[in-house]
Amino acid sequence: MSYTSETYLTVRYAETDMMGIVHHSRYYPWFEQARTDFIKQIGITYSEMEKRGILLPLTETGAKYYYGLKYEDEVLVKCSLVKLTVARCEFEYEVYKLPEMKLMTTGRTCHGFVGADFVPINLKKLHPDIWEGLNSLMSGEAEQ
Repeated sequence: MSYTSETYLTVRYAETDMMGIVHHSRYYPWFEQARTDFIKQIGITYSEMEKRGILLPLTETGAKYYYGLKYEDEVLVKCSLVKLTVARCEFEYEVYKLPEMKLMTTGRTCHGFVGADFVPINLKKLHPDIWEGLNSLMSGEAEQ
């Protein structure tokens, strides 16, 4: 079973809209935070990856909203790496309302691996340590 990171958040007032629910655009920063927490599990931060010349631009995204979250709701965002190639990766997200663990939203983001010049790179060839870390989390081989 692949590794799933868990990121805990509290809905801020500024994240809600006129209807009093979290605006759809606010989920993407939550996905980013969850993805950042996921990557930390391989022993490197997002910013350290960038310093090594690895960028992960977004190539595709989507979300499905089942129920609305409100101000001060406690939230759990689960993140899993579901697809990994030498040039691309895909993450899936599940957003739950706590404490009842009610599934509120699902989402996904797709990214390319590129260098600082935005030219695609072969992650496995150029950064085998990062490739192995991500691959082991996705395949469930990493110690958690």
